[in-house]
Amino acid sequence: MTTETAGADGPVVYVVDDDKGIRQALDMLLRSVGLRVETFESPDEFLRSPSSTGPSCLILDVRLRGKSGMAFHQEIANRGMRIPVVFMTGHGDIEMGVKAMKAGALDFLAKPFKDQDMLDAVAQALARDSERLAAEAALAGLRALYESLSPREKEVMAFVLSGLLNKQIAAEMNLSEITVKVHRGQMMRKMKARSMPDLVRKAESLGIQPPLHDGGHH
Repeated sequence: MTTETAGADGPVVYVVDDDKGIRQALDMLLRSVGLRVETFESPDEFLRSPSSTGPSCLILDVRLRGKSGMAFHQEIANRGMRIPVVFMTGHGDIEMGVKAMKAGALDFLAKPFKDQDMLDAVAQALARDSERLAAEAALAGLRALYESLSPREKEVMAFVLSGLLNKQIAAEMNLSEITVKVHRGQMMRKMKARSMPDLVRKAESLGIQPPLHDGGHH
């Protein structure tokens, strides 16, 4: 098994630090627990490298040559990269730590840090990223289910979500109640909705709002 195939979607830890000693130490530490590691001397080098599709996290020094780690963190966020960041500082700079956490960093470790603290921070960051990727994949799957509905099934779904009964939907859509039942059954099956609450939850995840109706048919 080559590393290429093994690590394609497995977790990967990126390290950006201009101190070679720190890069090597982190590389050895993280590899010792079986993690895939990629180290970079500068933020630009990191940005030029292809990013992993699997769970990942970034260990970043607060002070980097030519650019602060904080500014780089902001740049990553601006690019829409949602990678969890663990900051390190060699200056015990608590103020920087507070700023980093406020800016959305996941953890903040002063050098020299305990190996276990770093491993714990990385494990937490990778777990967080795995959850995010799983949630994004689930949402993409849900979107695909919704897109598989016919226009009429989508319409029935909207009426069902707004709490109308089959006979009210039939009146709204000028269809027979039997036809509405069939469309409703198809829609529930295609949406893989086990129940009404399940359908509502899925619609909420997709951001689908039920249409508002005048009370005429209620």
